[in-house]
Amino acid sequence: MDQSNRYADLSLKEEDLIRGGNHVLVAYTMEPAAGHGYLEAAAHFAAESSTGTNVEVCTTDDFTKGVDALVYFIDEAKGIMKIAYPIDLFDRNITDGRAMLVSFLTLCIGNNQGMADVKNSQMQDFYMPPRMLQLFDGPAKNISDMWRILGRPVENGGYISGTIIKPKLGLRPEPFAHAAYQFWLGGDFIKNDEPQGNQVFSPLKKTIPLVYDSMKRAQDETGAAKLFSANITADDHYEMCARADFILETFGPDADKVAFLVDGFVGGPGAITTARRQYPGQFLHYHRAGHGMITSPSSKRGYTAFVLAKMSRLQGASGIHVGTMGYGKMEGGKDDRIIAYMIERDSCTGPFYHQEWYGMKPTTPIISGGMNALRLPGFFENLGHGNVINTAGGGSYGHIDSPAAGAKSLRQAYECWKAGADPIEWAKQHKEFARAFESFPKDADKLYPGWRQKLGVHK
Repeated sequence: MDQSNRYADLSLKEEDLIRGGNHVLVAYTMEPAAGHGYLEAAAHFAAESSTGTNVEVCTTDDFTKGVDALVYFIDEAKGIMKIAYPIDLFDRNITDGRAMLVSFLTLCIGNNQGMADVKNSQMQDFYMPPRMLQLFDGPAKNISDMWRILGRPVENGGYISGTIIKPKLGLRPEPFAHAAYQFWLGGDFIKNDEPQGNQVFSPLKKTIPLVYDSMKRAQDETGAAKLFSANITADDHYEMCARADFILETFGPDADKVAFLVDGFVGGPGAITTARRQYPGQFLHYHRAGHGMITSPSSKRGYTAFVLAKMSRLQGASGIHVGTMGYGKMEGGKDDRIIAYMIERDSCTGPFYHQEWYGMKPTTPIISGGMNALRLPGFFENLGHGNVINTAGGGSYGHIDSPAAGAKSLRQAYECWKAGADPIEWAKQHKEFARAFESFPKDADKLYPGWRQKLGVHK
């Protein structure tokens, strides 16, 4: 059934919709199934996303029609459609009247993903009007709070060198805590890898006290504060809170140095919001494990990594993994820096919409996935700044001298870029960075041809 007369109005102007402030705007790529017209499929998509279905129903009244989602733009040649969703469509909490990301996803990326007349569709960008922004939590903490703890300026406090305990699984409590201690002698921030939790061979209630002991010893030896991101992800709200409460109790006077890692993609918005609302005093570390199933550049359904990051700021993520923009081991490219810009700036233009955040706290880009000291200068040059948390697992524990040396090499790589220095010349004066060339020779050969001769390495 062609519903374009009701669910499409191509005379609507985007600037008028934005000025009115009463619609969430969403841009999709969409391809109709064979035998279906583009506008017809787009209108059915809007109907299924809001007040309609595939037939006329007797319960529809004039008020219902007033909250229809409307297709307001199509470019059939490029496979792009844009839909305006009235803000009154979205579910609100009965406890406090606030918005929820679950409702945004249910409407805008719900049943429309399985429609027979749509071959594929993927959300590319969305625009949140000021009123809707006011109804989302936004972050409570961000990198400025980390800088304060580390004794740095709360603006442009710079690079936070971090790691992920490796191997990601298989360490018992004592080796796990020792691995943390080794890194903290040179670095700032340690996170659980996303599968690490309460395995039978490493019970949380035995591991966490040993990790805190390692933190205290590292702080005593270095005279510097250290940070730990603990995984509290679970299926159950009460289990998450039980883990979080135990961790905070264990760290006691150093509890402000604890972040809570939540697997926000597999755990869902409920897990993120539980952590955000129950523990607003902690940095909320959004891990996006599993997102590639829909955000991969090869995917034509779901939503993009850019959309995922933008949604994380609405929910209140203090930081989210944003990939390595082609400089690490994961999918991505240099242009992915727009993901970081959208979550860290108060005003930013995305692929389709300009978004003003009206003072909502920024979300910190977390850089992870195959990074080491040799790759960092190019990464920073592409991004244009170093105000990120970098969790380099292999880049730290793969350093031939020690995890502490690996951590120092990461910091030295940042300082090299900040100074505008030639990495080879910088390495001659910075031992840990120099040894990174020998630790990661394949990267060194690719990025810095002739490095062995220049650095006097003969093996």
